[in-house]
Amino acid sequence: MGAFGAHGLESLLEGAPEAAKRMAWWTTAGEYHLLHGVALIAIGAAAGRRIGFVAPVWCLVLGTVVFSGTLYAMALGAPRILGAVTPLGGLALMVGWAWLGLRFMKPADA
Repeated sequence: MGAFGAHGLESLLEGAPEAAKRMAWWTTAGEYHLLHGVALIAIGAAAGRRIGFVAPVWCLVLGTVVFSGTLYAMALGAPRILGAVTPLGGLALMVGWAWLGLRFMKPADA
């Protein structure tokens, strides 16, 4: 998504209203998408399929899809009302990270 934003989206947005704002949305979405994708791989490697890690991981997946997805969509011209949904993705990310932190603080056999 970052490569498309850097090479393809810029030419698509040339002359479009709010082009700079739309590029900023795309950049933010790409950064969160990349960060959480890498984090999910690391969590999978560290936690495996241990009970208690599945739910927070799904919170992170859902949060990434909603947060980044709505920003990607708005950058491509979807209605700005999607901006009202974006914080729900951010909330899911925060819940997932907090839940995950609590799980990692518990002993492995708990």
